Formats: sequence, structure tokens, C-alpha cells
Amino acid sequence: MNTGRAVLLLTCLVVAGLAGWFAIARWDDANKVAAFASALGAVAAVGVAVWAALRTSGSGQVTVRRTGRAEARGGGSANSGVRGKTSGPVRVEDTGDAVADDGDANSGVRLD
Repeated sequence: MNTGRAVLLLTCLVVAGLAGWFAIARWDDANKVAAFASALGAVAAVGVAVWAALRTSGSGQVTVRRTGRAEARGGGSANSGVRGKTSGPVRVEDTGDAVADDGDANSGVRLD
């Protein structure tokens, strides 16, 4: 079982346990526990959202290794490396040959 499924299972068990307890508890006790659980859940949700945003917004490195041969004819474009836009570091190693007849060839890095 992976971590995501384990967390989902644990969450379902906690929700089911709280639902069962709310069904038999007195209204005042259930109200206090519900408010407390809601506050904890809200703080946890904000923390997880910030963690996820920081984790994905970092400048991730683009790495390309051991690419094959790219060939284009008739004014086409051949690329066996990296072409495009990136905000992070780019690493290219052991790219294949890029051959273009009457066109454009790239076997390294071309950032637009």
C-alpha cells in the first residue's frame, strides 16, 4: 500500500469514528469536539496547501540524457536535446545526433 492510500484509509477511519461518536454523544460534547476537529482540519489543510505550493513552484531541473538520433528533411527541424522555455537549470548529457537536410538541427539546448 502506498502512502497516499494509507493516508486516505486513515482519514476515512477517523471520519467514520467521529461520525459514530457524534451519533451517541451529548449535543454539547459533540459540538465542542466538532469545533476542535474543524479547527485542526483547517490548519492542517492550509499547511498542506502551502507545502504543496512550495514543493511544486521551485525551479526544478530539466535533465535530458542519452537521447537517440533525430533527423529531418525538406526544411524540417531535428532536435535530440532540449528546446523550449524553462525557469530552472537545464542539464543535457550524451545527446544523439541531430541531422537536418536544408533545415534546423539541435542536439544540445535551445531556449526560446
